[in-house]
Amino acid sequence: MSNQMRPTPRSVSIAFAAAVAANFAALGLGRGQPPPAWVPYAPLLPCAVLLTGLCLFALPSAARRRSAPRGQTGGAQAGALGGARPSPHGRPVR
Repeated sequence: MSNQMRPTPRSVSIAFAAAVAANFAALGLGRGQPPPAWVPYAPLLPCAVLLTGLCLFALPSAARRRSAPRGQTGGAQAGALGGARPSPHGRPVR
């Protein structure tokens, strides 16, 4: 299934780029007339699909970051927030 899903973002990106290019071509070749009503809205669907895919890609890492115990998400952040950091001897250092 992963092999079938991998080309999807690439093809949606190509569709988005083609829709944007068609939009500019319609505006440039219109000779003073507005393009058909669907042309300016054509890039919105591929753009929404790409953004949804980006959000779905980021959700697992965001969930892992939220569920991690405090102090394990970033080394410098724990000290900056006032939390106790571990010492090499196993005792917390303030």
